[in-house]
Amino acid sequence: MTQVAKPRELSSPERLQAFTDAVVAIALTLLILPLMESVGELADHDGTTSEWFAEEQYALLGFVLSFVLIAVFWVHHHKLFRSVKQVDSGLLWLTVAWMFTIVWMPVATSLSTQMDPDWAQPLVYIGTLFATSLMLLLARIYLRSHPDLHAMDPAETKFGIRAGVVVAGLFLAALVLALVIPGAGNLPLLLMLLSEPLQRLDRRRYPGTPSKG
Repeated sequence: MTQVAKPRELSSPERLQAFTDAVVAIALTLLILPLMESVGELADHDGTTSEWFAEEQYALLGFVLSFVLIAVFWVHHHKLFRSVKQVDSGLLWLTVAWMFTIVWMPVATSLSTQMDPDWAQPLVYIGTLFATSLMLLLARIYLRSHPDLHAMDPAETKFGIRAGVVVAGLFLAALVLALVIPGAGNLPLLLMLLSEPLQRLDRRRYPGTPSKG
């Protein structure tokens, strides 16, 4: 006797998007906590504001970098979900995995800025960024194979995947460089400056590609 395939459970994306926004907001807030603690510790020892900035300069740079990167990831996720009309279990769990990497970012940032330097710090930090970009890329690929879940046209979907491959590929290259050159720290992340030029080149290569935005 032939069994009838069970239909997929579909839900509205608004609740998932609101939850994602809340997770990102919390992660952004957690980034500042180590700096807040250092202010209190220095105040207990009658330190000055200039001393705090001098002592925490690398932590401040790490905070700003992570804040900007999380914000950029959120913007791209938000733009993607503007075209999502329904959510199934596959897309739900890909989004949960993406949120996991976002929540881990404050830990990776603290390891890079609060601990004594070691070879594992850039691997954890850059590896987290690669995982975040990879989860977003997998979500785009999943949506391409499930056109009933979104309102993107094929050209837009293909461009999103190619752009995701560029970003994830650059993070992976930075991770490999950090592994090959242990003393480089997070400097391999400068490769990300190539992201926009490479995406512009892609748009010129494929004239029908929709513009950014």
